[in-house]
Amino acid sequence: MRPVMAAALMLGLLDIGAAQSATKPVVGEMAPDFELTLIDGSTVSLAELKGQVVLLNFWATWCVPCRKELPTLDSYYGINRRHGLKVFAITTEGSVPIAQLKKLFAAMHIPSAKRIKGPYGPLTGVPTNFVIDRAGRLRYAKSGAFDLEDLNALLVPLLNEQPPA
Repeated sequence: MRPVMAAALMLGLLDIGAAQSATKPVVGEMAPDFELTLIDGSTVSLAELKGQVVLLNFWATWCVPCRKELPTLDSYYGINRRHGLKVFAITTEGSVPIAQLKKLFAAMHIPSAKRIKGPYGPLTGVPTNFVIDRAGRLRYAKSGAFDLEDLNALLVPLLNEQPPA
């Protein structure tokens, strides 16, 4: 009887491990849900953004490439949000306190988040970007800053896709 129980326990552990790994964001698969807490205290979940192209940008104040990328993302969002683009700037730990960033957040078009619930976060460093298509599939997940050429190459085809019915 013990071998049967041990096998059942091992299978149960394997299932738990598979379930946990399935929740990690994997490019080409459906994006795991998340909930952002924005600077104003409101929340946004992936389910609420269905039919939009979503870009999650993890950045830090001390990150030089982030400081260069953020204005580019903000301008790009300002131009393309009417085409179904949603960009969220998520401040990482180690940045200056949120209160010190209020002027920056007030000047930006991109909604800023102070917290995210879900299996997302900086991969190997900041900036890290995740892009989710209109159908909810993760299409991009990498560390490194975008420039305008990168944004166009990645996002224009996704923005040209029809939203799911």
